Amino acid sequence: MAKAVKEAEKNQSSMSEFEKLLSESFDYNFKVADVVNGTVVRIEKNGVLVDIGSKAEAIVPLRELSNVPFDGAESIIAVGEKKEFYILKEEDEDGQITLSLKRVSHARNWLKLDDLRQKNETITAKVFSLVKGGVVVEVFGLRGFVPASQLRTGTPHEGLIGQEIPVKILETDPKRNKLILSQRQALAEERERVVVEVISKLDVDQIVEGEVVRIADFGAFIDINGVDGLLPISEISWQRVKHPSSVLTLGQKLEVKILKIDNELNRISLSLKRMEENPWVKIEDKFTEGQIIKGIVNKITSFGAFIDIFPGVEALLPVAEMSDRQINPFEFLSIGQEIEVVIKRFTPQEHRIGLSLKDLNRPKQTESNASEDSSEQLAEVAE
Repeated sequence: MAKAVKEAEKNQSSMSEFEKLLSESFDYNFKVADVVNGTVVRIEKNGVLVDIGSKAEAIVPLRELSNVPFDGAESIIAVGEKKEFYILKEEDEDGQITLSLKRVSHARNWLKLDDLRQKNETITAKVFSLVKGGVVVEVFGLRGFVPASQLRTGTPHEGLIGQEIPVKILETDPKRNKLILSQRQALAEERERVVVEVISKLDVDQIVEGEVVRIADFGAFIDINGVDGLLPISEISWQRVKHPSSVLTLGQKLEVKILKIDNELNRISLSLKRMEENPWVKIEDKFTEGQIIKGIVNKITSFGAFIDIFPGVEALLPVAEMSDRQINPFEFLSIGQEIEVVIKRFTPQEHRIGLSLKDLNRPKQTESNASEDSSEQLAEVAE
């Protein structure tokens, strides 16, 4: 009896050891997007069964064998063949894992991208579509996203489609098929490298060709050989510009003149309007004091109105010169209105022209008070 008990205990001990070894043989931690080695054990109608060391044989659906059309799984893979497989889905309730053969290269590219991200390398991506909030690009056969905030332009535009742009990798997540990139970070690094060299070759008053890469309320940034120069709104046109976007477009190529170079801060100031002749010089022999002319109301303020009398030239019509009675200029005039006025003061060298509306039907005479008020207001505006 004692012998039988000992024999049973020995058998149980052996069984426990076997179960432990068996459990250890299936101790795996396969995750989606992992690449594993496997051996093809069987080809069936719905796919290929592969031994990867899991509790159950993993399956490769036929559609996951290749990216190109094929006649039968046997033309792609053979029983007994050892290959690398991409884990598409973790094990189901039956313990079976879904694999992909065609996505192995993609998985390798994800690993490559993550390695490049850790090394902070700059890569090239091709823009192929615009979407809400940014652009979609292709890199290493994978789709990536560059948010608008990470674009050099700050705004997606049609001119980007088809372009190859330098980018830095911000985030890689193969499980969620998420690849986030930044053009601005790549260009910032490049700018630090070339800015001194580029600026050293530029001179004040030099005419250079550039591309509009960003538009803001205060002006636009123009790419000059890889370095951004600022084109202030006041230097876009001789005429009043409400917003730079009303004159310029992203990706637009244009010639500009260099106004100023700050070698300490490595900044360039540009002008577009100075590519044309100064209109104030053009009008010196076109107008005289006492001349009656027509103009368009361009802007109305509490102290008067600015009248467009020549392309690029505005003259001031002070409130005191609008009427003999007290009026509200905002109610008296309207933007875009054409009016007839008389030139009361003409000093184009100082970029000052004073107008009068009330003197149109009045005999020419000296009106010191009104004239002084008009001159003072004109001087204040010019300053």
